[in-house]
Amino acid sequence: MLVVAAAVLAVAGLIHLGGTLLPSQGLQAVAATGQSVGALAQMLDNAQHPLARLLLQLIVILIAARAFGALAGRLGQPPVIGEIAAGVLLGPSLLGWVAPGASGFLFPDASMSILQLLSQIGVLLFMFVVGVELQPSHLRGKAHAAIAVSHFSIIIPFILGVAMSLALYTEYAPAGVPFHAFALFCGIAMSITAFPVLARILEERQLTHTPLGTTAITCAAVDDVTAWSILAFVVAITTAGGAVETLLAIVALSVMFVLLMIFVGRPVLQRVVHPDTMRDTLSKGRIAIVLAVLLSSALVTEIIGIHALFGAFVAGPIMPIGGTFRAVLRDRLESISSVFLLPLFFAYTGLRTHIGLLDDVGSWAICLAIIVVATTGKLGGTVVAARWTGLPWRDSLALGALMNTRGLMELIALNVGYDLGILTPEIFAMMVLMALVTTAMTGPLLSLSLNWGQRRTLAPSPMARSS
Repeated sequence: MLVVAAAVLAVAGLIHLGGTLLPSQGLQAVAATGQSVGALAQMLDNAQHPLARLLLQLIVILIAARAFGALAGRLGQPPVIGEIAAGVLLGPSLLGWVAPGASGFLFPDASMSILQLLSQIGVLLFMFVVGVELQPSHLRGKAHAAIAVSHFSIIIPFILGVAMSLALYTEYAPAGVPFHAFALFCGIAMSITAFPVLARILEERQLTHTPLGTTAITCAAVDDVTAWSILAFVVAITTAGGAVETLLAIVALSVMFVLLMIFVGRPVLQRVVHPDTMRDTLSKGRIAIVLAVLLSSALVTEIIGIHALFGAFVAGPIMPIGGTFRAVLRDRLESISSVFLLPLFFAYTGLRTHIGLLDDVGSWAICLAIIVVATTGKLGGTVVAARWTGLPWRDSLALGALMNTRGLMELIALNVGYDLGILTPEIFAMMVLMALVTTAMTGPLLSLSLNWGQRRTLAPSPMARSS
């Protein structure tokens, strides 16, 4: 105590002696200030600091995402529906409309770049986890039916989307965007299925290991690979700017990269990581290797010109198979991605979604038409293909309802199109609403189709009724 007291007195004495000193370069600043800043004013100034504002944004976003996710779960919807809705409500569609001052304080334009970068990291981790969940075992014994159903469920909505772009291009395409880029992107926006949301719905309803569940997971896996390959091609076309040589170079480099990851990266990882000796745990060194592969893969595709998320997606399936390596890896990364980083992406998407731009009957009619086209193409195409491969009506309708869910995967694709300048704010808002509505429809449509099938099974035959 004596030592501490002596130290305090010594420091206080030195500060007292130096209290009369002034730095030569600070005389003008002190003279200009004239008086000290009040405590409240200082606190308000501290709240304007980029770090303080980012922390406040994170708190608001996480609370809103968890609250609306829980509310969606109570309503029988996937939590991602509530999280996406929370992001939209934090944007100009509600908060910016009801309390523009609070919206401007929470999400000023100067802070958007930081929020965007953090949200992109979350998307990269999410796409990597989606790739990890794609297992070759899903295709065994079901490849023919899965390829037929998944490709039909892409081709029909893709054609409808391109046809729909004929009516949308003149009024809703940004200036300078060629028709082929806008049309191809409308096609791919109609064709995407949310593999993770579909898997969660099957798990919640205990359908994962049923014939319907395994078929749906297989179809969604094939659908994801095909749809994202097409999206990568569309991005390459847009990036090339019409130059055939540039487009061919991007496509060739992309194919070389994928082949290198499969035939070189996968065997190397199998030897380095040693999943058979994991004992159900991941060491820090192995996690560092996985993250280095993930980020390097994303960096390569970003440099090539097909967006970093494709590299993150490709890095997932090449992870070693054996023991519980993939399951533990997925749980570790998904916890931080889905709980912390993805809500930032939802909020960032919501801040770009301005539903108020749909300010007349014509705009809402077009939005409704987009929802109808997306649902008809995806659900109808899946049902037709499923019936063609021999599935009963009950399973065909249920499979169509599952494949019609879009969720987060659709938002990722829409943000890619928005960043590339292919979508205007109006069409972006319409597409976001389409993603919300089609994902919300999945649960009720699935229940309806399964219950309808049970009623048909339990209904007495005409001969039994007559007897």
